[in-house]
Amino acid sequence: LVWRKFAVAWRGGGVGLGRGGKSLATRENALTQVNLTSSTTGLSRIRESFRFDRRLSSFLARGMATQASEPAAATTTKWVGGQSQEEFMLKDMCILVNEADEVTGHASKKECHVFNEKQPRGLLHRAFSVFLFNGKNELMLQKRASSKITFPSVWTNTCCSHPLYGYEPSEVESLSNTEVGKAPGTINAAIRKLDHELGIRAAQVPAEEFKFQTRLHYCAKDVSTAEDGSGWSWGEHEMDYILLIKTEEPVEVNPNPEEVDDWKYVTPQELRAMMGDKDLLWSPWFRIIEKEFLHTWWENLDEALSTSKFVDNKIHKLEIPRAGGSN
Repeated sequence: LVWRKFAVAWRGGGVGLGRGGKSLATRENALTQVNLTSSTTGLSRIRESFRFDRRLSSFLARGMATQASEPAAATTTKWVGGQSQEEFMLKDMCILVNEADEVTGHASKKECHVFNEKQPRGLLHRAFSVFLFNGKNELMLQKRASSKITFPSVWTNTCCSHPLYGYEPSEVESLSNTEVGKAPGTINAAIRKLDHELGIRAAQVPAEEFKFQTRLHYCAKDVSTAEDGSGWSWGEHEMDYILLIKTEEPVEVNPNPEEVDDWKYVTPQELRAMMGDKDLLWSPWFRIIEKEFLHTWWENLDEALSTSKFVDNKIHKLEIPRAGGSN
């Protein structure tokens, strides 16, 4: 609760930033920037502006990731939801990789997503983006909750999150799988998060129905969380695995209010109209995927799902398109 109040106050204009301090159009353009210029860390100034309890102060002041190699034998456990976003940021271990997507270690979500003088691009880690279509070939979108720590209140694809280290079933992808167009570990993560975020049960999205398409390497600083004059902010620096799935039968959706503010199915024409609305915000990763890949897959959806025509073993390192609608 303390963390949520702090995060909302910080983004909502408590120091002249975020939704309370910038127009939607300004914030949308800010979300497209990958501003890697940094000076001094903002922690001391943040502490001067806010009164923390001991737990939150310790959370923010904790050091950056220890990028040690993974242990040879790691204990695994089943992931359990129902925790606060602060707890997830501390306990969930993202999978660190290099630019060739080779695993180099693991670090907490908090450590991965901090941009500061020491790590102006955060830590490169694996992620996934699910695009779920219904029997009418309509795409399910979600609007991220306003209480999300990174990129709040933005529209995006059906589900986007991170495969995690140390859980069973394993979510650590082997490159021997990606080389043949498969991603079973990442699909395990996608099934877990579709349930956690949208209440879509695993039985409605069988693993064998997912289609792994490609990988996207991008970096995006969430300027809405930045402190003026400082290099400190939240952000994303991800190796993003793109997954498609189509469900002929309607899925039951029960959104988690901690994660999702809204959701809807759209046609390609409806999506283009939404993206042309300057009052709506969009996640940076979705704008890249929409511009570069989505419509080709969508126009040939059955072929994209049933064949390997559009599957590649590439890592696409791409910049975020500027705001202002679909291209």
